[in-house]
Amino acid sequence: MSSRSRLHAQYPLILLLVLLVTGVFLGLAPRHRSDWALENALAAAAVVVLVLTHRRFPLSNVSYTSIFVFLMLHELGAHYTYAEVPYDAWFEKLTGRGLNDWFGFHRNHFDRLVHFSYGLLFAYPMREIFVRIANARGFWGYFLPLEMVMSTSMLYELIEWGAASTVGKDLGQAYLGTQGDEWDSQKDMLLATMGAVVALVVAASIHRAYNRDFQREWAESLSVSKKEPLGEQALAKLKRGR
Repeated sequence: MSSRSRLHAQYPLILLLVLLVTGVFLGLAPRHRSDWALENALAAAAVVVLVLTHRRFPLSNVSYTSIFVFLMLHELGAHYTYAEVPYDAWFEKLTGRGLNDWFGFHRNHFDRLVHFSYGLLFAYPMREIFVRIANARGFWGYFLPLEMVMSTSMLYELIEWGAASTVGKDLGQAYLGTQGDEWDSQKDMLLATMGAVVALVVAASIHRAYNRDFQREWAESLSVSKKEPLGEQALAKLKRGR
């Protein structure tokens, strides 16, 4: 095996090690220990699933990189809490003017960035799963990942609400990070959807440029393959033993 092939094979392991080292470093003295632990529960579960499924169902390095970038952003948010990541102070130190002042922001928008990044960075790994396991083609190879991003974003908001209601007011508020915005959950879901749309449009544009069968696959995916309706007709066939 060449050094380049060896590096390609070991690339996911390198990303995992960097993520673990970063997570440990940022976990040494987080701003709010309880919030850090709560924030990392789902992230840790996701990493365990990726490790356990790597041999049987390895993802592409593109997908692993996307997930890695998102988790790195998440670790930063968990260290400070999403509402307190001092990106504005960092930007002001570099440029002499705060990012919030530059754009006229009145809140900490790091959480908005991460929700947008969720859609942007997870849409392609989800597409890879649908294409490789469910054999999704054409339109469905893009629509189903979009739907998955939207549904998991909604599910996360429900988990977030449930967890915040359970752990108590102060920790719950830190975990939610709404910063007084009553439409925070809806905006987060919208941003995740927008991120997924951007990622899938880029993926579709690349595939259209290099795949000669792109338009044919798209048309075939929207054609009716089974003329007979399901429901009671399908049930009647099953009862007749067909």
